Amino acid sequence: MLKFSKINILITTLLSIIVIFFTISNFTEFEDEFVNKKINLGLDLQGGSYLLLKIDNDPVIVKELQNKAISLKNVLKENNISVLNIRVTDDKKILLSINKKDADKLNQLFNDKNGIVNPYFDQFKSFQFEIANQEGNFEIFFSKYGLVQLKTSSLDQAIEIVRRRVDEVGTNEPNILKRGNDRILVELPGLDDPMRIKNLLGKTANLSFRFVTQTNEETFGAEELEFEDGSEVVNVSKRIIVSGENLIDAQPRMDNQTNETVVTFDFDRVGAKRFGRATTKGVGKRLAIVLDGKVISAPVIQEAIVAGSGQISGDFTFQSATDLALLLRSGALPAPLEIIEERTVGPGLGQDSIKSGLSALLIGFILVITFMLIKYRVFGIIANATLILNLFFLVGILTLFEATLTLPGIAGIILTVGMAVDANVLIFERIKEEIKNEKNQIIAFDAGYNKSRNAVLDANITTLIAAIILFFLGSGPIKGFAVTLGIGIFTTLFSVYFIARLFTSIYVIRNKNKEQLI
Repeated sequence: MLKFSKINILITTLLSIIVIFFTISNFTEFEDEFVNKKINLGLDLQGGSYLLLKIDNDPVIVKELQNKAISLKNVLKENNISVLNIRVTDDKKILLSINKKDADKLNQLFNDKNGIVNPYFDQFKSFQFEIANQEGNFEIFFSKYGLVQLKTSSLDQAIEIVRRRVDEVGTNEPNILKRGNDRILVELPGLDDPMRIKNLLGKTANLSFRFVTQTNEETFGAEELEFEDGSEVVNVSKRIIVSGENLIDAQPRMDNQTNETVVTFDFDRVGAKRFGRATTKGVGKRLAIVLDGKVISAPVIQEAIVAGSGQISGDFTFQSATDLALLLRSGALPAPLEIIEERTVGPGLGQDSIKSGLSALLIGFILVITFMLIKYRVFGIIANATLILNLFFLVGILTLFEATLTLPGIAGIILTVGMAVDANVLIFERIKEEIKNEKNQIIAFDAGYNKSRNAVLDANITTLIAAIILFFLGSGPIKGFAVTLGIGIFTTLFSVYFIARLFTSIYVIRNKNKEQLI
């Protein structure tokens, strides 16, 4: 029957108060973090930068093959397999020459599922490396799934470092997502300086400390590197004393003696030990500080540095020193990143989008309210009141989860308005049919709600299925539309069958003797 229990009325009232409170919290400030929640505006509404980055995995593959060649040489030596030659070729393969009598032993090592030479992936039923015999020389290269594992690991590491760098800048609600197996999507709403973040994300930040050599010839042990400002070219040893991996902190500072901006750094225990030993032996030598193949500075070591800390000086502004410290703190990217797509949305365009979306919502809302009032009179008022509460429910839930609202999300809210009214229209039209065959008004209204339930549920469930598919298969903006649409379906069903039905039952019970209620 239409009668509601006191518990149902109490629960409905409490839920309504809670969501209305969270809706209003978008326009007020509270000290409590749990209470002070707001809907975040997406990139298309508040402006900002959209960057699509592509990771270049070639250096990672080459580095892994070089490491593998070194470890493989040691393992073969332990297994009494004499290595005639081993090198990494330009086509990303390890070329290995051994005595022919050891060929079977080598194959056995590489095909051992429990061995450490060639890891076996149970989930793929495949080894990390494949081996092929080419006229007495063995070629070792990554298998298909070995490459998948390497690229996945590289991408996950790159995403984490990109996230650290973006968080250090202090952008509001950044959106950093994986796209495919070699791309990263970065959305930065409200970003004021897109060039700065582009420069930060475009640097690999491979830091190393190396001695400057006196030889003028580029040999296996040295290479010519240019200073970052192009002022000088020096020969730098390829032997790395300490790398950026040993850094635990880096901060911009003002040098009180020279009144210049510098970057101070601190090493971990291992790095401090290596750095102290190298500077003790290298007093009087120049120590090159190399970042991404460019020399930042190359000061002369005046005395041993054993405290595990130091500073990088150069022609820094405070901003450039801050960015360099940020890069060093966040760590080096496993591979270079290239910006392949860039879009910048100005805040003015975002405001225009908000105005257009709200205008569309307001116009649609007024038309729907007018139609319901003309068509159903008192029950039109009930439907319209329910519709307003439905919008409060939707916005309140989005606020509770601090969701990001985009322009497609506003479209989902507008569609929810139409769907909520559609459910009420189905119910009211079914009630009209029941009144023709039933003299008791209360029974007719109750039957109308019960018999229209299947049609309302079918319509909303099919829409919900579509929203779920859009969420899992769609991109960022489509996901925003799917989220608001999906939440709107649940709030619509709740408002129709709890709030609207409650108001309807109160009115019908009080006016059950009227000749025509609807």
